[in-house]
Amino acid sequence: MGKFLPVRRKLGMVEDASSLRSVPAAGNTWEAAVSTRGTLTPERRADKRAEQATALAGAEAEQWETRIQRLARSRDAVILAHNYQRPEIQDVADHVGDSLALSRIAATSRASTIVFCGVHFMAETAKILSSDKTVLIPDPKAGCSLADTITAEQLREWKAEHPGAAVVAYVNTSAAVKAEADVCCTSSNAADVVQSIPVDQEILFLPDQFLGAHIRRVTGRANIHVWAGECHVHAGINGATLKARVAAEPDAELFIHPECGCATSALYLAGTGVVPTERVKVLSTGGMVDAAQRTSAHKVLVATETGMLHQLRAANPRTVFEPVSDRAQCRYMKMITADKLLRCLTEGVAEVTVPADIAARARQAVQRMIAIGSPTRGGE
Repeated sequence: MGKFLPVRRKLGMVEDASSLRSVPAAGNTWEAAVSTRGTLTPERRADKRAEQATALAGAEAEQWETRIQRLARSRDAVILAHNYQRPEIQDVADHVGDSLALSRIAATSRASTIVFCGVHFMAETAKILSSDKTVLIPDPKAGCSLADTITAEQLREWKAEHPGAAVVAYVNTSAAVKAEADVCCTSSNAADVVQSIPVDQEILFLPDQFLGAHIRRVTGRANIHVWAGECHVHAGINGATLKARVAAEPDAELFIHPECGCATSALYLAGTGVVPTERVKVLSTGGMVDAAQRTSAHKVLVATETGMLHQLRAANPRTVFEPVSDRAQCRYMKMITADKLLRCLTEGVAEVTVPADIAARARQAVQRMIAIGSPTRGGE
């Protein structure tokens, strides 16, 4: 099992106070107090309102966290949060990490209920590995654009075109797709999984085309067929954006997720000497945390979903971590809000189920991967 950063408690603030309940009505509490100070300039009044609102949000955040923790205990629940979740969700979680490592924690946890703050395929994977436990997701509509690029039926058709090929499925897939695969992989162990397959056997790699291209480069295998899927967030971090950021920050290190559209550009920049090779790192999310703890760089440019910055900054407050693209935000990950987590624990919704036959076959693909070698901390 991978190691996890300790949960950071508590800053007393949230980035999005609008997601919290019970904001005082106009004319009450702090607003009334500010309005009595007639000698203040309009600008100073605005500043005071902002200061009071921040303090109020902080107090409300503490009340919310206390309530979440109390509800989790009463429901015998463990709260798991993916690295890309909102900061306030990460801070209240019992464990923060990548989907597969969190699912493995779910399987060994003594809690009878798993609350998975992530997207739907992640909660499915937790259920596959914890069939005897109740698995809840705060918003069942939190999907994944990458997982949605291939269905089980499409995979069956692809397999029919390549009889005898080994099917390697990234964990960012539905349970039904995993059930059609021979073995699963994460971005941190995909090369090991591929190299465990006989060199003369064709491989169908799915669904991420950028990770597939990266594995082709790393393994040197030409008989890997790659599905043309992509994560809309990572694909949007393109080579042009990366080159512009590198030009503006020539001394920065680069942490690049292999799902990114800019991964090839990053390796090109290193290969041509624009950026020293030792400063370009293609890493899984967990690999990024490990690298963050070790780096002595003043600044690191990070090419992945921006939620990852919360963990990196906690791992190493001495280094400045900035996104290659500040638009790299997954709207599905951000669908898990403070209110939805509260409702999830209060009402026990929404439960995630996987048909027994699909779960059994999908579990085999995941267990084969684990038998080849456990992923590092952070499998995506």
